[in-house]
Amino acid sequence: MSITAERKQALIKEYSTKANDTGSPEVQVAILTERISNLTEHFKTHAKDNHSRRGLLKLVSQRRQLLDYVKVRDEPRYKTLIERLGIRR
Repeated sequence: MSITAERKQALIKEYSTKANDTGSPEVQVAILTERISNLTEHFKTHAKDNHSRRGLLKLVSQRRQLLDYVKVRDEPRYKTLIERLGIRR
């Protein structure tokens, strides 16, 4: 359900805005999106896992807050981010 260290480093490298960038909203949203997709796959086989479902809802909420932050600060940056991640809305 969690992502591997190699996958996390690849996401950081792909979405970072500058060198050694791990805390920008783009990187955080990309990592959260990866975790959300992993949990979504998990629920296809474990439909009654309500404890993990609560964690999924928290991740989705956290990602939504970060996306709202980016949208308020810089809307073109927000649009490119959701296009790159394939998030609808």
